[in-house]
Amino acid sequence: MTDPRFERALCAFHGVSAGDPEHLPDGRPRELVQAERLAAWIEKLEPHASEALRLAAHCQHLGRYLVPRSTYPEGRIGYLKWRSDLAKSHAQRSSEILSQAGYDSDTIDAVQRINLKQQMRLYPDVQTMEDALCLAFLEHELAEFADKHDDQKLIDILTKTWRKMSARAREVALRLPLSGRPAELVARALATLEPP
Repeated sequence: MTDPRFERALCAFHGVSAGDPEHLPDGRPRELVQAERLAAWIEKLEPHASEALRLAAHCQHLGRYLVPRSTYPEGRIGYLKWRSDLAKSHAQRSSEILSQAGYDSDTIDAVQRINLKQQMRLYPDVQTMEDALCLAFLEHELAEFADKHDDQKLIDILTKTWRKMSARAREVALRLPLSGRPAELVARALATLEPP
């Protein structure tokens, strides 16, 4: 039987995510779909995932649409500041929802640690989240992202993505059914990682 706190938290998370004004071609809010995709990857990687990790999957990007990138300066420094502020905002918003759902401070702290990707070497759940994020990007977002950027930038991003993943996630990534330019870009990125 599912913990009623879990159901309350998910309902609240989904309520926030459903407010994303950007919709995918199927008409569904982008943030809500991304949370579902991330949760699906967590389930594939860790069928018996901890409750904290399962909760974190649904609030990793909670309310991202409320803090548009355009409200920060252009360039890398502005981007990094936006990402840092977003992570704190997601963690704070999720903490409030989890508390209202009845979760204790230990669970809330664990969810925040996963969302903020803290102490990855000590907590396997943090690496699993990183793996799921990378795999969700490769499977669902790379093609669209590739249409907006040049090859060199994409290869740089893909090599960084690859380095973030565990060996297990890399094996899974190699089995993704990529095709066309995304598949070519991944192959080129991996070639830059191979020893001469």
